[in-house]
Amino acid sequence: MTTPTPTTRREFIGKTAGAASALTVAQSAWAAGSDQIKVGLIGCGGRGSGAANQALSTKQEGIVLHAVADAFKEKADGSLSNLRTKHAEKVQVDDSRIFTGLDGYKKVIDSCDLVILTTPPGFRPYHFEAAINAGKHVFMEKPVAVDSPGVRKVQEMAKIADEKNLKVVVGLQRRYQNCYIEALKQVKEKGIIGDIVSGQVYWNGGGIWFRDKQPGQSELMYQINNWYFFTWLCGDHINEQHIHNIDVANWFIGGHPISAQGMGGREQRTEAKFGQIYDHHYVEYTYANGVRVNSQCRHQSGVYNAVREEFTGTKGKVYLINSGACYATDHAGNIIWKYRASGGDAAAEGETKGKKGRRSTDPDPYQVEHDTLQAAIRNNTPLNNAYYGAESTMTSVMGRMATYSGKELTWDQALNSKVQHMPAIVTAETEPPVKPDANGAYPVAIPGKPGVEII
Repeated sequence: MTTPTPTTRREFIGKTAGAASALTVAQSAWAAGSDQIKVGLIGCGGRGSGAANQALSTKQEGIVLHAVADAFKEKADGSLSNLRTKHAEKVQVDDSRIFTGLDGYKKVIDSCDLVILTTPPGFRPYHFEAAINAGKHVFMEKPVAVDSPGVRKVQEMAKIADEKNLKVVVGLQRRYQNCYIEALKQVKEKGIIGDIVSGQVYWNGGGIWFRDKQPGQSELMYQINNWYFFTWLCGDHINEQHIHNIDVANWFIGGHPISAQGMGGREQRTEAKFGQIYDHHYVEYTYANGVRVNSQCRHQSGVYNAVREEFTGTKGKVYLINSGACYATDHAGNIIWKYRASGGDAAAEGETKGKKGRRSTDPDPYQVEHDTLQAAIRNNTPLNNAYYGAESTMTSVMGRMATYSGKELTWDQALNSKVQHMPAIVTAETEPPVKPDANGAYPVAIPGKPGVEII
């Protein structure tokens, strides 16, 4: 894509004076005459705080954190405290713009130009909808939904974002990582492994945090605070974590799968307090060109761990590791390509040297996401990741549907499902969609048996 010549503020306003783009100009404080881009943070947990830090660490001028919101005040306060130690002049949030509760996101959107959406994933489609309707640029973390209606909502709003000339980045950072970008060129443009015929993608790790219920805490707020363990908030770890690897499969193959079947369950993490999600999933995805990708993810200790992707072609294999150790071999095992970091260090000449060289010379893809987004806003260049963010989220959700049900599902069947795990509106008075039984256990899907609504 050719980068257009940067436009001045006056030129930008003139070019966008008509149609839907005018709404963006009218509602954006930056476009209306200020040199500032006011950033709003919605969701102040670890990932939200990290994303805000990266937004404030770009080289763009006039970036300020203007407002924050979180369901829990202590998280908003803690995030701001940390951000102020790193960006004292850029954190311009007074007490009147620290919003708590489940509706605080509306006030952040109203007061800012660019919003960071990092709440539990179930909220993402509705926060994205509100931001785009208000004419705001968006950075949103993956996944972008937990169910098919949510994915369809994001797809709908992605089109409206284009109509309004809004910029959207989704936190699938491998698409912004040099070793992956170069590997894709080697595979697609130079054909070093021939045509892809199969793939393996992995996110096998030890597990995730858990938070005890606090005195006086409602069941709703307890579940939101432990959002990772509830399907309506997280979509299960195949959706929340493993989406990174599944997204790489879609990216390298060039589209979404047409069907999925798989298996999963709970073997180590069986206590009632761990909500609904599985501790392992295995899915076989089949793509339109006949390529099959085997997908593995698990949260178990004392077993084989791996977070990577590999694809087999007619002439060889490519291996992708997010540390930067990407390389390709022929079918005899001879290395035919190694990634070299931007500083020129050899990418795979020994584990220690390779990792040190890549990490010290390649840009941080988490940072590149925000650099790219803010540059697109300033220069008025097209940028909208919501389309592939929705497609990869739907791929992950389809995998969960397959493991929960034990059935083979088609893409159309999964995408058009009317099962909605996440309510469209959640307030402090909302009854959570799932509740514990007399023993404190939550409903867990059992393949082949009725119970949890799946498809």
